Amino acid sequence: MNQTIILIGPLGAGKTTVGHLLAEKLDLPFCSVDDVRGAYYREVGYDQTSASQIAASDQGIQGVLRYSKPFEARMVEKVLADHHGIIDLGASNSVYDDKRLLTRVENALAPYPHVILLLPSPDMDESVEILKNRLTRMLIKAGKEFTNELFELNQYFLKHPSNHQLAKLVIYTKDKTPEEICADILQRLE
Repeated sequence: MNQTIILIGPLGAGKTTVGHLLAEKLDLPFCSVDDVRGAYYREVGYDQTSASQIAASDQGIQGVLRYSKPFEARMVEKVLADHHGIIDLGASNSVYDDKRLLTRVENALAPYPHVILLLPSPDMDESVEILKNRLTRMLIKAGKEFTNELFELNQYFLKHPSNHQLAKLVIYTKDKTPEEICADILQRLE
């Protein structure tokens, strides 16, 4: 458990890239919740049909997010029980408005001393712009369509207080390469 490093933060913060580098440097397994979400969602009873109906309704992505939260909390508990090494928790799995769900996730993370929040800058408005630009470049490069709704959702993830409540260390990444971020994390964990 003490060898496990958990990365949290908004979309585009670098969790997956930095996580892969940390796993390689420390010779530890890497788990991205985004890669295992489907299997865990099925295990905890998430209904994709219901989620799709909510998404198509006037509730949109915010409705899907509300629907998903209890399943996400349970999934976090199961991922932490099943995996060790470097864990990229994903952007939404550290953001909870429901205090009961936040407490569940906080309790699941409590035994882990290395819960690291990656943010571009201590200035939240600057972070919003950095991440918007970064995500735009990533999505254009991947040939994916996107709307402002994605950026609004990411701003919600970025500014939500539960990230800071769950994190035991915050690493600011502005103007740093993934290798420099990784070195910064390793130095602070020594």
